[in-house]
Amino acid sequence: MNTVPPRASRTQDYDPEEDDAYYTQRPHTSAIRYTQPRQHIIQRGNKRIVIHDEPPPKQPKHWLVFIGIGMIVSLLLWAGVQMLGTWWSAYQLDATYGFPRTSQADAVVGHDDSTDHPTHFILTNLRGRVDIIELPGGQVAHARIYSGPTIVGDNPGLIPVTAEFEDVNGDGKIDMIVHIGNQQFTYLNDGTQFKPQQ
Repeated sequence: MNTVPPRASRTQDYDPEEDDAYYTQRPHTSAIRYTQPRQHIIQRGNKRIVIHDEPPPKQPKHWLVFIGIGMIVSLLLWAGVQMLGTWWSAYQLDATYGFPRTSQADAVVGHDDSTDHPTHFILTNLRGRVDIIELPGGQVAHARIYSGPTIVGDNPGLIPVTAEFEDVNGDGKIDMIVHIGNQQFTYLNDGTQFKPQQ
């Protein structure tokens, strides 16, 4: 009696890793295929014109281009430094003298004052007009206002006005020297008030 062995189940014996279809197959050839750029050829008699569909190769930049860019950057840097310097100067003047430009000083000039109570001076530049306010001995009730010179030029209201005190003419009285930018004006002390030097 022949007995037939039971059939093996295909699902039990199948191993996908042993199947060649499971992996990507490479062609069995040593030839390598290169793609050629598309081009159109126009032939007219002995002339042959080839038109390529791709852009032409990039040309290297000329050395003068880099020099030109460097010069433009240098010019912009120089202009930026100039603008920064101008802004910084204006900022320093604003921080020191405010706006309108104002400065103050104390000095003993012999007008009802003493070392304990010196005369207080306030110098202002209001849109190019200089005013000097004197408070003898610091007393507001005896205040005197001197009209200073008018400043002429570009942005006259931005120029600071300061004062220093010394005996200019050697008469033993302290005189006032007013500085406006690079100029100075002397006011002589007559013992009670200041008068512009003639």
